[in-house]
Amino acid sequence: MARRERGAGTVYRRADGRWEVQLRLGGGRRKSVYARTEEEVLELAIEARWRLDHALPVASTKTTVGEYLAYWLEVTRRRVRVSTYEAYALAAKRLDPSIGGERLSRLDPAKVQATYDCLSATGLSARSVEQVHAVLHRALDQAMHWGLIPRNPTEVVVPPRPIKREMTALTQEQFGRLLASSRDDRWYPLWVLGTAGLRIGEALGLRWDDVDLDGRRLAIRRALQRQQAAGLVFIPPKTRTSRRSVRLSRLACRALAEHRESLRNHVTGNADWQGNGLVFPNRRGDPMESSSVTSALDRALRLASLPRIRVHDLRHTTASVLLEAGAHPKVVQDLLRHSTVLLTLDTYSPSRTRSARRRRT
Repeated sequence: MARRERGAGTVYRRADGRWEVQLRLGGGRRKSVYARTEEEVLELAIEARWRLDHALPVASTKTTVGEYLAYWLEVTRRRVRVSTYEAYALAAKRLDPSIGGERLSRLDPAKVQATYDCLSATGLSARSVEQVHAVLHRALDQAMHWGLIPRNPTEVVVPPRPIKREMTALTQEQFGRLLASSRDDRWYPLWVLGTAGLRIGEALGLRWDDVDLDGRRLAIRRALQRQQAAGLVFIPPKTRTSRRSVRLSRLACRALAEHRESLRNHVTGNADWQGNGLVFPNRRGDPMESSSVTSALDRALRLASLPRIRVHDLRHTTASVLLEAGAHPKVVQDLLRHSTVLLTLDTYSPSRTRSARRRRT
C-alpha cells in the first residue's frame, strides 16, 4: 500500500475496482477524486488539495475552457484596470461559442487555430483576432503555472497578422491652419493643448486646480474614461510616468486664460451649472464625452479644408513636427511619456512621417 501524504484525505477501494479519495471542502461538503490505482489516486488527491488551498477548480479534467476563463477573469479583475478587464471579458465572450464548452485539459492547437479562423470568417478584423489570441495566451499561461494544463496550446498557433496602422499627422503648416480657422471656437484650447502631448482622457480630466498659468505648467493627476458599468469615471493616468508636470507654451497659457474667462461668463446666471472645476466640461459643467471632442475636431478639419485625423493624432502631429524640426528624440520621448526612446523613433521615424504626409496631401 502506498504511503499516504498529509492532506490526501480518506482513501479506499470501491466495489468497481477504482480507488477513491474524499476531501473535506468545509461546511460539511466533500469532494471525491477517483483513479485506477492507489498511487494515482494519492497523487490526484494531493494535487486537488493544493488547488483547494489556492482557490482553484479541483476537477481540472472536467473544467471547460469557458468555466476556466470565467474563473480567471474574476481573479484578474482585481489586478488590472477596468478598461483592461472589459477587453479581456470581450475576448472571452468571442471565444465562448467555439471553444467555451471544450474541456480545458483537451484543448489543442488545432482547435484554437480553427477558432481564430472562424472569428476571421465572421468578419472580425485581424487586429481584433490578434487581441483575442493575446488574452487566451495569457489566460492559458496562468493555467499552466497553476498546474491545470501541462502546456499552453496557443504557443504554436499563428493568429492573423494585422496590417500596421500608418501614423497620421498634420504638417506644421496644416496644424497652423487648424488653429487659425478655429481661433474663436470654444474647442481652440483643446487643439492647442495637443502641442503639450496630452491624451484626450488626460485633457478632459484636467481641473483648474491642476493649472498654473503664472508658472506656465499643468499637472496630470487623472484621466477621464468611459466604463461599461460605471459610465464616465476619473481614473489614474495610463502609466506611473503619465502622472507628471507639463510645461505650457505661451500660446497655450493665453488660450487657457481666455477659455477660463469664457467659462466664467457662461456660468453667470446658468442655474444648471454643476461646478465641477473641470477645464473642459460640457455645457452644464459635467464631464465631457470624448466622442464630442471627436465630432468637434472633424468639423474643425472640414472648415479648414484639412484631411481627417483622430484626436489622438494631435500627439502624433506634435511629435513629428518636433522631430523634423531637429528636436532630440529624448525630448519627444519625455513629452509623450513613451517607455523607451526606441519606441519614439520607431513610431516617428522621418521616413514614416514623410511618407504618411505625402499620402495625405
